[in-house]
Amino acid sequence: MTYLWGGMIIIGIIYGTLTGNLDGVSKALVSCAGEGVNLCISMAGITAMWTGMMKIAENSGLVTALAGRMRWIICFLFPELETDSKAAHYICLNFLSNMLGLSWASTSSGLCAMEELSVRSPGSTASNEMCTFLIINVSSLQLIPVNMIAYRAKYGSTDPTAIVGPAILATAVSTAVAVIFCKIMQKIKMQQG
Repeated sequence: MTYLWGGMIIIGIIYGTLTGNLDGVSKALVSCAGEGVNLCISMAGITAMWTGMMKIAENSGLVTALAGRMRWIICFLFPELETDSKAAHYICLNFLSNMLGLSWASTSSGLCAMEELSVRSPGSTASNEMCTFLIINVSSLQLIPVNMIAYRAKYGSTDPTAIVGPAILATAVSTAVAVIFCKIMQKIKMQQG
């Protein structure tokens, strides 16, 4: 990424110099840097609020109750994982955060889940559970894409929530493909080993 962004900046400066518009390139760099800072600050506030809401839900027992209802999903996706383990708890928290479209808020639970799964998997290779979790986490079914709605509202969309239907469809398809892929790979690994 460093080379990509560095290359684009250098190409912009060279193009601005050759076309005699170096002043425009300088103004664009300064205004975009300011816009980037403003976006980070506004998204940090939204992320902090939703991360706090998820922590309240976790401390109140709501996550545990919802995780109990997700046991069949955990059993299906992670057949070798105990549904009452810490790893399963963090996986459920991560899935719930992702379903609410809080991908930034789900990062901490995702890291905790991977840490718990790595304790269960000795050695340097990733276990089936780790690979499955990573693939499902990346595909992440989203019912309410909060971050995208916030971006659209910040940039003046007339209907920021218009993204909800297409987001549900796209993430449902990506998650279905991820689950099918994981199940196929698990079956191949069982046949080989």
